Amino acid sequence: MRTLITNIGELTTNEGPVLRDAAVLLEEGLISWVGGADEAPDADAIVDADGRAVIPGFVDSHSHLVFGGDRAAEFEARMAGQKYAAGGIRSTVAATRAATDDELRARLRGFIDEMHAQGTTTVEIKSGYGLDVETEERLVRLAAEVTPEVTFLGAHVVPVEYVDDPDGYVDLVIGSMLEACAPHAKWIDVFCETGAFTVEQSLRVLEAGTARGLVPRVHASQLGPGAGVLLAVELGAASIDHGTYLTDADIEALAGSDTVLTLLPGVEFSTRQPYPDARRLIDAGVTVALACDTNPGSSFTSSMAFCIAVAVRDMGMTPAEAIWAATAGGARALRRDDIGVIAPGRRADLVLLKAPTRIHLAYRPGVPLVERVWKDGVQVA
Repeated sequence: MRTLITNIGELTTNEGPVLRDAAVLLEEGLISWVGGADEAPDADAIVDADGRAVIPGFVDSHSHLVFGGDRAAEFEARMAGQKYAAGGIRSTVAATRAATDDELRARLRGFIDEMHAQGTTTVEIKSGYGLDVETEERLVRLAAEVTPEVTFLGAHVVPVEYVDDPDGYVDLVIGSMLEACAPHAKWIDVFCETGAFTVEQSLRVLEAGTARGLVPRVHASQLGPGAGVLLAVELGAASIDHGTYLTDADIEALAGSDTVLTLLPGVEFSTRQPYPDARRLIDAGVTVALACDTNPGSSFTSSMAFCIAVAVRDMGMTPAEAIWAATAGGARALRRDDIGVIAPGRRADLVLLKAPTRIHLAYRPGVPLVERVWKDGVQVA
């Protein structure tokens, strides 16, 4: 089946300049041709973009989609002045442990459908709301049903039953928990932060995961400056996520590395922490991605368009930079070269907007601007 999307007013490929009056041919799940609409090859089906914009599908490289319950009351309290703390995760742990596989699976499917409708075609999903062997294994197994980008985050916080023995919990994470979860996961992550895990504990977790063939990612510098960024760069982590509080040394290390800094503007929006200065990071040479961090505590949004709008409005990014970060940047954070770009041979993941330019994603915040979405050449929304 050859599907031609033609009469595209503005085509963002992330490879070279924006194309005008363009067309894209989708064939067997891949992009087989890109060029001017007047030069388009024959196809079995034709989609007329009617002068609207097409961009790559969003690559959301940081989410926590498998959980039970919610934390609306915590959000309300935070908006009234209560400070965000990592320990609130434990309330979600209790609800998640109590949920059945079918309940978690149904909710996860709902989130995936919600993301597709908003233009996200690739999503990474972390565990971290089980914090015991049985539940963590359930979470990564369920996540693997909907994405290959599964992260084992048993080291999210220390659960209540180990509150007096955090090193004992790390022993569990790198022992029987890792043994159960590694077959379903691609990545290993740790929350290296005050109130979560120390640098020494984080190193143990990441080294154990690496020994099992998992690739490291790190939550770091969300609640304050710390040594997590330098640890992640030293270990060659694929990404450092959050980066709300960075030192000059952190930025220099990131700029000189292949590690992507994934910014999560939904978190700062929801917690009222200061937004990272993306302009400074990009100008320093840091590779930046944008992601939603969909989770019930600190960022309960699944809208990449919303994150783009915030990044442009409050973090110093241009619309072009923010869209690159939400597509090609996310792909780099996942070490993927087959997504995030519209070019021959790449996955046919595209979004047709209800707008003439990509700028409208930031220009019209909160407005549903996604018209149609293709993933692997199949329309999913």
